[in-house]
Order: sequence, then structure tokens, then C-alpha cells
Amino acid sequence: MAHHVELSSDKVRGIKNSETVRGFANAMSVAPLTYSLRGDDSFVVFCFGKPEDAQAFAGRFDGERLPIPQR
Repeated sequence: MAHHVELSSDKVRGIKNSETVRGFANAMSVAPLTYSLRGDDSFVVFCFGKPEDAQAFAGRFDGERLPIPQR
């Protein structure tokens, strides 16, 4: 089950910001790819395998945890 965190794309723009965010996420259970929920790319979603990793990432970068879809 994936645990999704949405960040404003401003937080990952630029090499320094991107490296900081990705470096933090890569030390956790993050999936290799991100995605956007909206057509304007104003938000980037990171997916984590562990809920505690998603929570730590959201807290560190002021992101929002997204609800887990019910199947």
C-alpha cells in the first residue's frame, strides 16, 4: 500500500531544492517516480511504502498527506 504526500511544486523547483527534497525522500521508502494530480503541475506527489516515512516527509517539507483510496 502506498502512502502519498503532496508538495507544492515550488518546494522542488531548482537544483538545490530538488536535491534536498529528493535526498531526504531517497533515504526512506520513496518510489522512484513522482506524479502530479492537477494539469497545471502546481503540486508534486511522492509515494512512500511506509506511513511513518510519509509522515516524516510531510512534516519536514510542510506537505499534505493524501487519503488512502479505498478499494
